[in-house]
Amino acid sequence: MSKIGLNELGYDQRLYMLAFDHRGSFEKMVGDVELVPGAKTLIWEGFLRAVEEGAPKEFAGVLVDAKYGPDVARAAKAGGYKLAMPAEKSGQNEFDFEDGEQFGEKIEEWDPDFTKVLVRYNPEGDREMNERQTARLLRLSEWLHEHHRKFLFELLVPAEPAQLERVGGSAERYDVELRPQLMMETILQLQNAGVEPDIWKIEGISDREACAEIATLARREGRDRVSCVVLGRGASDEKVDEWLRAGAGLDGYIGFAIGRSIFAEAVKAYAADPAGFDREAAIEDIARRYLRFIEVYEGASVPA
Repeated sequence: MSKIGLNELGYDQRLYMLAFDHRGSFEKMVGDVELVPGAKTLIWEGFLRAVEEGAPKEFAGVLVDAKYGPDVARAAKAGGYKLAMPAEKSGQNEFDFEDGEQFGEKIEEWDPDFTKVLVRYNPEGDREMNERQTARLLRLSEWLHEHHRKFLFELLVPAEPAQLERVGGSAERYDVELRPQLMMETILQLQNAGVEPDIWKIEGISDREACAEIATLARREGRDRVSCVVLGRGASDEKVDEWLRAGAGLDGYIGFAIGRSIFAEAVKAYAADPAGFDREAAIEDIARRYLRFIEVYEGASVPA
């Protein structure tokens, strides 16, 4: 490891994060950029309702951006909730900093509990792009740990054309047969390069053994408190349930960071008729969905 001690690395408390830091994809979902801040406020109100209805406040958190959700970020911090904020430019295949050379100043200005990156990295993909991304991620990782800040790393491994060919063009077969191993190769490459997340945000995996292998890899060689959370990928409740149950209760898995699977329906209703939609029903729908995923995860964490 570079520049930080193993005993400083990681985060091992439970974490149930409602993720709505989307920017480009959110603009497309809502259709009118002027409506996006209001949609983020709606999600925040749903989150607060869930806490009122029993979501454990000490483990509840939001992942929100400064562009469209600055008021939400401030309210979350003031309210004592876990706050994560993104550092990456939105909608790019290659990771780069949202705030350029001022990334550190912006992180200190907002003071989130976790700084998050979304990174698309396939170990069999574009080698030069992977090297450029790794260099930027190393800078961020070292800066965060030098400043005693936590690093949340969302890893996506998009299929290369040749990989899809190996599974007959099936995205589902790629997810099951190839992606878990590719994710492990990516984690190993990044760790070996000195990129040291405290939490890995893991694309859904249905195989519990593969989840256990990833968690073990994340904690290898003394990284004893480094953890994994499950992301939702906008999938159906049934699919997200499957992914949550695969990771829940394993050493190294601490919860989830789920977004569209919780808020998409409510936000679409808001976007279709901002003045006339049923706000109370939308808030309750967000709260119910968030609470339900907590129940699924906690239920699966208890041995039968």
